Amino acid sequence: MDILEILRKYSDTEHRLSQKDIIDLLESKFGMKADRKAVARNIADLIDEGYAIGYREVPRITRDPKTGEERSANIVTDYYLERDFTDAELRLLIDGLLFSRHISPSQRKDLIGKLEDLSSVYFKSHMTHVNAMPKDRTDNKQLFYTIELLDEAISHKRKVSFKYLSIGTDKKAHPRCRPDGTERVYVCTPYQMAVNEGKYYLICNYDKYDDITNYRIDRIMDLEILDERGKPFSSLGKAGDKNLDLGKYMREHIHMYAGGTARVTFRIVRRMAGDIVDIFGDDVRFFNETDNHVDVEAYVNESAMVRFGRSNAPDVVVLSPQHLANEIGRQLHAAAEVYE
Repeated sequence: MDILEILRKYSDTEHRLSQKDIIDLLESKFGMKADRKAVARNIADLIDEGYAIGYREVPRITRDPKTGEERSANIVTDYYLERDFTDAELRLLIDGLLFSRHISPSQRKDLIGKLEDLSSVYFKSHMTHVNAMPKDRTDNKQLFYTIELLDEAISHKRKVSFKYLSIGTDKKAHPRCRPDGTERVYVCTPYQMAVNEGKYYLICNYDKYDDITNYRIDRIMDLEILDERGKPFSSLGKAGDKNLDLGKYMREHIHMYAGGTARVTFRIVRRMAGDIVDIFGDDVRFFNETDNHVDVEAYVNESAMVRFGRSNAPDVVVLSPQHLANEIGRQLHAAAEVYE
């Protein structure tokens, strides 16, 4: 097992160990003396037990000192432990953690350390970037426990209750309260968890209503699984007797606005076509294409479309439904008046 630890920590495809390297490390790291035959025998046992240890076979010619007869044999050397993840894959996972706003810096640092341990000492991650990340405002220490409980509740189709945090002007998180000052408790049926724009959301049904809403998981606290069975998604008003299609839901609810969707037509500058596909998915329809513009049809949450149209004006102009176009125009006029 000490040899296995040496291979895990000090070897990879770019840094292979000879039997002498392993003998030296056994002595320097574990105070253990071993000869080449013992090392070779133990590595063979590890391979027989199913450990993925790579090596290189080198042909070697020896001569019998008595008869002078030449003998050929393969010498096994250059040992390394084969990894479940390549360094490139680990870097990708670590980069994803670095920019995950729903995980606090201390939690990110712990997770990155565990990912680093999946490779050798030669693996260099972006660990220094973690210390430079701004401190999360919620810093919810319950995050991973909340995720575990939500996963259990979703699997067993049970309702959950929780308190929900809001950020105050003091830059601290406070539980939302009722008008009388008591902390508000939410009762919901959870359906899915999803990441959007670096934040982790719970897609659920708030018990008082018959629709879908989204809550930031990093702002959920004191979550409990209830004995009461949850509402089936197909029973909700706008579900159409169908189960939740997460991909479709995410495409239609950009920025994770809750509420219903509508067929929206809007005109964009042609150079935005790739961005539109990235945001709305392959289900969008392009038509009425000119040299500079193209019309788009998509099914999208109306509140999200108001934000999208307002933020990207004048490159995006909503054509229908008319009430949506009017609302975007009203907000843009109000913004212009403020700056005038």
